[in-house]
Amino acid sequence: MVFAYTIVYVPDVRASLAFFERAFGLKTRFLHESGAYGEVETGTGGARLAFVDHATARDSLQQDYVAADASPRPLGMEIGFTVPDVQAAFDRAVAAGARPLAAPVTKPWGQTVAYVRCPDGGLVELCTAMG
Repeated sequence: MVFAYTIVYVPDVRASLAFFERAFGLKTRFLHESGAYGEVETGTGGARLAFVDHATARDSLQQDYVAADASPRPLGMEIGFTVPDVQAAFDRAVAAGARPLAAPVTKPWGQTVAYVRCPDGGLVELCTAMG
């Protein structure tokens, strides 16, 4: 089995793609002409980070789900990015419209981590690489 992608269900795919470029520097890789599905460049080679609108997601899933943008609290999952300067990445994301959840802190094992919440409700960890 090979990990291929993560899809985030969002209210507005174009808005999420634009936010991820402003906040994290991830350029749009693909946007379907319908605007219902899009992907960003991740720099990982094969794995993709994608976004799909709620109507398309519900149609595919054939049931409802907890929409991150409608939840007052973050969902119990995150997207993680390793960065050389967590404070700078945190500041950039907040300036782009992310809500700060946990300012950068150095953990006992030496890794620096911070958390922001995207306008589409997604939770993002910004951290230094381990090892």
